[in-house]
Amino acid sequence: MLPHPAHSLGVVENNGSVSPKPNVLTPSGSVRTMATIAVTDGMDEKAVARLEKAGHDVVVKHLEKDELLNGALESFDAIIVRSATKLTKEVLEASGDRLKVIGRAGVGVDNIDLMTAGSKGIKVVNAPRASTQSVVELTLGHLLASIRHLPRSDRSLRDGKWEKKAMKGSELSGKALGLIGFGRIAQSVGRVAQAIGMEIHAYDPYLPPKVAKSQGTRLHKTLESLFSNCTHISIHCNLTEETHHLVNAERLASMPHIGKDGSRCGSHIVNCARGGIVDEDAVLQALESGTLTSAALDVFENEPVDPDHPLLQMEHFHGTPHIGASTVEAQGRVGMDIATNVMDALDDRPCDFIVNKAFL
Repeated sequence: MLPHPAHSLGVVENNGSVSPKPNVLTPSGSVRTMATIAVTDGMDEKAVARLEKAGHDVVVKHLEKDELLNGALESFDAIIVRSATKLTKEVLEASGDRLKVIGRAGVGVDNIDLMTAGSKGIKVVNAPRASTQSVVELTLGHLLASIRHLPRSDRSLRDGKWEKKAMKGSELSGKALGLIGFGRIAQSVGRVAQAIGMEIHAYDPYLPPKVAKSQGTRLHKTLESLFSNCTHISIHCNLTEETHHLVNAERLASMPHIGKDGSRCGSHIVNCARGGIVDEDAVLQALESGTLTSAALDVFENEPVDPDHPLLQMEHFHGTPHIGASTVEAQGRVGMDIATNVMDALDDRPCDFIVNKAFL
């Protein structure tokens, strides 16, 4: 069980358990829930202060899996997580009856069992907008790093080499960029890429065609069509059973190596969305065979990634440790957004970011 700050949790019963803090009336006459909130994967200090200023008790501490399975959440009204804490069916079933809200400080909720949470009456809210710009910029950074051999050049220099001829790259301008998923992040990536001079393609079976048309984007009806028309692919969808290993050997092999401008630019994959969408074994084999020219991943199927992962030994691969939302600006926005959404959910105020409504 988590230790709690002294005299901050409301009424301590004779048996040592902690009862919920009493609710209070605001000057307007509305009821405000006074909650005890666990923050297990870190949170911006200003967001923590905002929750505390509103009268909530906030306990910032990472919880290991065995602690969660042993009922560590029984004394909390809400929990705020990022991607490290896994709120599985077993964990939620061990959480008791007090937990009312789960806040995901970010976009993806594949680390939370939405159905089990809903069956227990627990609202799950996220903060999908705050990290958009940071993920957009990281995606473009990976694209540019791949085609201009920035990681390879840096490693070569550190080894005392001056391999100028070997580092001849290509340009993004005049090439076709395929976006898998065409939500907020992908649309922003597309706008920046268009400004550079790229032709934008997308696959999103849930997107009204008029949205793509309004942004000058060619919407494909199948993934096969997208891959066979694009030298550069960037992934921007959620991880589901449907999208698991969506990027596979057959689709990688279908990518062209000659750009729309006629240049031999090769084929390139970037994933700053979720691990598991890309079949990493297929990417490894494609890099080894030359079917794929480069790959850049910010997310992996198993995280933290194994230091002995064979992709890390590939010359034309580079990666980052799931840093899509890791900017000062994004973390500030994420913290404030999830604090607002958790408090709205606790007080039963209207909230547009409840992601498990279907199961409540």
